[in-house]
Amino acid sequence: MGLRERKRLRMYRDVSDIAISLFLEKGFEKVSVAEVAAAAEISKPTLFRYFPSKEDLVLYRFADHETEAARVVAERAPGRSAIEALRLHHLAGIEHGDPVTGVNGDPHVLAFHRLLYGTPSLVARLYEYLERSEAALAAALGGTLRARLAAGQIVAVRRILAMDSWRRIADGEDVTAVRRDAVAAAEGAFARLAQGLPEYATPGT
Repeated sequence: MGLRERKRLRMYRDVSDIAISLFLEKGFEKVSVAEVAAAAEISKPTLFRYFPSKEDLVLYRFADHETEAARVVAERAPGRSAIEALRLHHLAGIEHGDPVTGVNGDPHVLAFHRLLYGTPSLVARLYEYLERSEAALAAALGGTLRARLAAGQIVAVRRILAMDSWRRIADGEDVTAVRRDAVAAAEGAFARLAQGLPEYATPGT
């Protein structure tokens, strides 16, 4: 990665972090884009070149995950099915406390999720990200109607599993217990996906 690209990515990260700090402190609706730009010491036009909407300042953190499922499928080991690759990836995320799985008790992560799921405009924008993730996964699965149906089910399963874990931890449940249950729930969910989508659960498919 060249210097220009590194600087660009650092700008994305730094401005997003500043914005999220302000949103957590004051509330998403009470912070203007102008206030974020001033705190980041950039102009509003510059900010909008990086983030087309106010919601994108928050959802930038999901940018790397938008095509994650598609990458997992495309880069899976020879002989491994698409669903098995996704199952293993999800379980690894739980083990490592990846915030996307919902199994993370860090106060900053919990606060971010409360901001995200407690703000209607952010939830609506999040679904746009999920739709693009679904489209990317469908393309990786072959791009057919059956692939799009399969991708919709897989993305929904991952989202629901993550939401269940996050809500339990946010309600004060022990992270270790939630992690244990999350593993069992994921195993069961992916087993059902394999049964219902056998063409994507056969080794090598």
